[in-house]
Amino acid sequence: MARIVKGGLIQATVTHEGTAPLDEIKAAMIEKHIAMIEEAAAKGCQVVCLQEIFYGPYFCCEQDIRWYDTTEEIPDGPTTQLMMETARRLGMVLIVPIYEVDITGVYYNTASVIDADGTYLGKYRKNHIPHVHPGFWEKFYFKPGNLGYPVFETAIGKVGVYICYDRHFPDGARCLGLNGAEIVFNPSATVAGLSEYLWKLEQPAHAAANGYFVGAINRVGYEKPWDMGEFYGQSYFCDPRGQIFACGSRDKDEVIVADMDFDLIREVRNTWQFYRDRRPETYGPITAL
Repeated sequence: MARIVKGGLIQATVTHEGTAPLDEIKAAMIEKHIAMIEEAAAKGCQVVCLQEIFYGPYFCCEQDIRWYDTTEEIPDGPTTQLMMETARRLGMVLIVPIYEVDITGVYYNTASVIDADGTYLGKYRKNHIPHVHPGFWEKFYFKPGNLGYPVFETAIGKVGVYICYDRHFPDGARCLGLNGAEIVFNPSATVAGLSEYLWKLEQPAHAAANGYFVGAINRVGYEKPWDMGEFYGQSYFCDPRGQIFACGSRDKDEVIVADMDFDLIREVRNTWQFYRDRRPETYGPITAL
C-alpha cells in the first residue's frame, strides 16, 4: 500500500507596513497564518510549512535594532507554544520559522519542528547567512546556525529543514539526505530579479541528487516602506526525481496542497545509487579550502 503524505505550503502577503507597531504586525500575521493552517487542515494536510520568519515582513532590507524586539525564545516563547497547541488541535506536523533569541544579543533565523501531537521535536538554525546588495543585510540580525543539519522523526516521516539562502549550498542539502531526510522544507523570502532564475533549478537538483522530496516556500507581494521588489511566491513541491508537481501562484496568498508518495524515495534511490557511489574520502579539499 502506497505511503501517501498530504503536505501544505503557506505563502502570504504581509498585512501591515514595516513602520507599524511591531506588536500589531506580529499579531495580525499570526492570526492570518492560523486561519491558513486551519484551511490546510480542512484540505487534509498532515504537514504544513510556513514562510521564513512568518510573523512579519522581511525586515533585513534595512539595518535597525528595532527588529530585535520581535525575537522569541524557542520553545518557550508564545508563538512556538501557540503553534504546539495548534498542531495538537489539528493533528498536523508544523514547521514554524521565527526569529529566535538565545541570549540577549545572540539571535538566529530558526525553524521549529512540531509533531502532530503538539510535541516540540527541535529546531534548525539557518547556517548560511547572506549579506548581499541590495537589501539582504542578514548578518546584522542573525548569527550563523550551530546545530548542524538535524532530521526530525515525525508522524509523517523524517523531516529536514533548510532556510532560504541555505538552498544555494548543496553541501548541507546532502547532509540532510545522509541524516535520513525524506522531505526537506525550505522557507524563504526572495525577490524577482535577483535569484528567481535559480528558484526552480537548485532545489529540484537537491531533490534529485539526494532522492527526497522538497517543499520550497516563498512569500508574495511588495513590502513597504522598502523598495526590495516583488516577492514572487511560486511555492512548490518537488519529487525525488527532481520534478515539480505542485506550484503556487506568483502574486496571491495561497495554501499549496499536494499528495506525496514516500514509497517513491526507495524506488528512486534503488535506481540512482548516488549514496552507494559517492566517494567521501576524495572530497577533503572541499573543506580544506
